[in-house]
Amino acid sequence: MRSIIIVLLISLSLFTNNGFCAPTDSLITSQDVVHAEKLVGLEFTDTERDSLLDDVYDNLNSYRRMREIHLDNAIPPAILFNPVPVGMSLPMGESRIAWSDYAGTKLPDDRDKLAFYSVGQLAELIRSRQITSEALTKFFLQRLKSYGPKLECVVTLTEELALKQARHADQEIAAGNYRGPLHGIPCGIKDLLATKGYKTTWGTMPYKDQMIDDDATVVKKLHDAGAVLVAKLTMGALAWGDVWFGGMTRNPWDVTKGSSGSSAGPASAVSAGLVPFAIGTETWGSIVSPSTVCGVTGLRPTYGRVSRTGAMALSWSMDKIGPICRTVEDCAMVFNAIYGPDGIDQTLYDVPFHYYPDIDLRTLKIGYLKSDFDSSYDFKTNDSLALNQMQVLGVTLIPIELPDLPISDISFILSTEAAAAFDELTRSNKDDQLVRQIKNAWPNVFRAHRFVPAVEYINANRIRFLLIQQMARLMESVDLCIAPSWQGDNLLLTNLTGHPCVVVPNGFSDDGMPTSFCFIGRLFDEGTILAVAKKYQDASGFHLRHPVIAVK
Repeated sequence: MRSIIIVLLISLSLFTNNGFCAPTDSLITSQDVVHAEKLVGLEFTDTERDSLLDDVYDNLNSYRRMREIHLDNAIPPAILFNPVPVGMSLPMGESRIAWSDYAGTKLPDDRDKLAFYSVGQLAELIRSRQITSEALTKFFLQRLKSYGPKLECVVTLTEELALKQARHADQEIAAGNYRGPLHGIPCGIKDLLATKGYKTTWGTMPYKDQMIDDDATVVKKLHDAGAVLVAKLTMGALAWGDVWFGGMTRNPWDVTKGSSGSSAGPASAVSAGLVPFAIGTETWGSIVSPSTVCGVTGLRPTYGRVSRTGAMALSWSMDKIGPICRTVEDCAMVFNAIYGPDGIDQTLYDVPFHYYPDIDLRTLKIGYLKSDFDSSYDFKTNDSLALNQMQVLGVTLIPIELPDLPISDISFILSTEAAAAFDELTRSNKDDQLVRQIKNAWPNVFRAHRFVPAVEYINANRIRFLLIQQMARLMESVDLCIAPSWQGDNLLLTNLTGHPCVVVPNGFSDDGMPTSFCFIGRLFDEGTILAVAKKYQDASGFHLRHPVIAVK
């Protein structure tokens, strides 16, 4: 209990009515302890308060000395989150992959149709030399220039780099050195991934001119696969929402609305046909949510699958990087290029990836979150039709329920880690430069979560450990499960446990906006949920509908 009070008193001592200020040498009194007790629901005796004062003050001085050391956002804590439940053996062996047959793909007479071709289709056009990477890259660069300003989804066009990479790809392919389905394919990345020679803004004013002299591991892996980087795309400031220092990222289905977040730019750009695919990130819904409202397909991989080296840290124990694409198989192709250890990110697991699109759905045990689907919510009609479509495809749905633990009550794990990740931003008062200064925005949340006691943060993670074990037992009863995208606790819960998820369009609301539902898999089993989701997507066809936007 003493640790709780120490943390709170240190936090309190650094605040004034106007925000942060330099600490003073004023003595901490027993009355200060009384006030701090109210914030954590504890009550000590006068003797106990008097006894802890020396320790509290000693620790305060230790924190002051700690703050003299600059901690870059890239420096992780020496405490690693482990999503693997007790007794689980990690998959081993070689990866095995089979792509669908795209051999019949032809270059359209109307080149504008290329904007909505899948990665697989574009790859076949490039492989068969029906189009060059340079021509395709110029096509998407022009779309980014035409539509990007209206959608406010582009931070930086990487045109010089893109044309250089595209010409190199064409030379390699002409020489018979074809690297695979991403070779020569233009793409965009969320602007929290470091890119050498270009700004990495994290979507916010304090970092809008930030230059990081290296490429993130994901950027390097895309380069190794032959992909062509055409743009750094917008994100909600410091990975929250769709508002960044340049405005609000727009939804191509209705440009009066935002594209949700925080992977706002990647989802908007893919939806509008400005890039064939993009890289997003998720901590709590930042791939699922924008993919939903923009009508695209997203993969949130298992925690520990894709390196976060060179990516902005928000929550070390929850951040994940994944693709946002037109189709499920596009997600599989991109994931195949970016997953795996890099020798730097110590949270990564060396686990193979297996993907076969011709999976037999009748052989699988597929659960669905019955209570969530039975409740009243906005997507209910479309979700019910989607579940019915799965049954038409031969699936026998098994009703299941998520573990009964206080999921929302431990969600402060994320914001507490975020407050640490941006500690210096808060203490410097540069958080005042963020566009959103409302109560429910990062500046206020960072300040509030300095008052989370270390003891409570650790105990929340102990509950999280129980959650991991209970979720493992649940997933032993099914091969995967289907969940509403937003209803219930599944989105937060599976981000806390690190489970993979594929979000797929499943219809449209009465006002013409896209809806979605999710396939949640076992840890490190992205291949199964991708294959199952592809079966649904091919049967439903909602991914083939695209928004119509006009340029002023």
